[in-house]
Amino acid sequence: QVQLVESGGGLVQAGGSLRLSCAASGRTLRSSPMAWFRQAPGKEREFVATISGSGGSTSYVDSVKGRFTISRDNAKNTGYLQMNSLKPEDTAVYYCAARLKGSSIHFISRWPNEYDYWGQGTQVTVSS
Repeated sequence: QVQLVESGGGLVQAGGSLRLSCAASGRTLRSSPMAWFRQAPGKEREFVATISGSGGSTSYVDSVKGRFTISRDNAKNTGYLQMNSLKPEDTAVYYCAARLKGSSIHFISRWPNEYDYWGQGTQVTVSS
């Protein structure tokens, strides 16, 4: 059984930075696409960023381009989301997701139903 555990969330002032981590256990994610989604109160879950199993392909929602960076360390079985220049509208619970069903090492997707394992989420709150 695969378990994803997010960490690194917290309270930060606008303009600040946070680095989220997503540690996987139970199975290697070496060739598995990973993604970050977020859900703000009263809103639907929203795609944030995705990275291919190889790490060579990434994609971001327009609202975070140039501010957030997704990365992964396959040796540590961990994914990351570096968030800079945070804004109050970034406030949400952030979830990491991984796709373990077979796919190309270059595969990326913005669609939540493409991912079959999810973490419990970590709260990010940005104050103005």
